[in-house]
Amino acid sequence: MQKLVTLAAAAAFSIAASGAAMAAGAMHKLALHIDENDPATMSLVLNNADNVKSLYKSMGDDVTIEIVAYGPGLKMYTADSPVKDRISAMSLEDPTMQFSACGNTLSKMSEKAGKEIKLISEAKVVPAGVVRLIELQEDGYAYVKP
Repeated sequence: MQKLVTLAAAAAFSIAASGAAMAAGAMHKLALHIDENDPATMSLVLNNADNVKSLYKSMGDDVTIEIVAYGPGLKMYTADSPVKDRISAMSLEDPTMQFSACGNTLSKMSEKAGKEIKLISEAKVVPAGVVRLIELQEDGYAYVKP
């Protein structure tokens, strides 16, 4: 009987220890969305990313963040973006953060302008911003539109 109690206690301790290990150092995934050409909204998106990153870091967790811009929000990634310097700094601080630009929007903007629209170097063109958001959610990303 004593042996059975000892085995049960060891099993319970093992389960509790593995649960604690799973809780510490968790990995989170966040997709943020911008579709407005508004400097305040662009800053809000970047603030959200910074705040989430900081909080999880303070908890010992990791987070992967992708910001998807389409429609008028693609202005966030153009050469004359009001937040381009901040994006550059954030990219240097966290090279895993991804800044995705909608290829459909970029094509339409370039067509309308009669010339190729240049994006900041941190922006990665994806075929379609909305489709990218769907893919991220299917991959377990939490979705937030500030």
